[in-house]
Amino acid sequence: MSHALRNAVLAVLLTAASAGAQTPPGFRAEWLRQFNASAEKFIALAEAMPADRYTWSPGDGVMPVAQVYMHVSSYNYGYPADNLGIAAPAGVNREAMEDERQKEIVLEALRQSMAHVRALAEKLTDEQLTHPTELYGRQVPSWSVLLQLLAHMNEHLGQSIAYARMNGIVPPWSR
Repeated sequence: MSHALRNAVLAVLLTAASAGAQTPPGFRAEWLRQFNASAEKFIALAEAMPADRYTWSPGDGVMPVAQVYMHVSSYNYGYPADNLGIAAPAGVNREAMEDERQKEIVLEALRQSMAHVRALAEKLTDEQLTHPTELYGRQVPSWSVLLQLLAHMNEHLGQSIAYARMNGIVPPWSR
C-alpha cells in the first residue's frame, strides 16, 4: 500500500472514530483478513529466503534480512505492550530480538509474534478497541494501534520483497 493511500485510509478512519468514538463496522473481521493475508506472505517469504541470506544486507548501515524479520516480530509485541497495555508473553526479550540471525529461530519468532497479535485482536472487545490511547504522541482510539501495526508490517513486507528479489528469490505467491 502506498504511503499516500495508507495515510488517506488512516485519515478517514480517524475522522470516523472521532465523530462517533466507535469501532468502524466490520473493522475486526476486515483487519484480521488483511493481517492474516500479510502474515502468510511474510512467513512464506521468510521460508523461501535461504538461511545463508539471512545475514545479507543491501548496503552498509542497512538492516540485514533477519533483522528486518525480527524488527517486525519485535513491533508485533511492542505496539500492544506500549500502546494497549498488553504485555508480551513471558520469555520474549524485545531488546535482543533484532540480533538473531538463525533462520529457524527467526521463523519461529515471526510465527509466535503473529499468533500473539492475532489472539489479542480476536479477544479485544469493541469497548476496548474504542478506548483512547496514545500512539506516536497523538490520542487515538485503540483500534488505530492495530491499524498502525499492520501498516508497519506491510511496510517491511515490501522491503523484504525487494530484498528477496535482489537475491534472486521470487515471492512464492508471485510464481
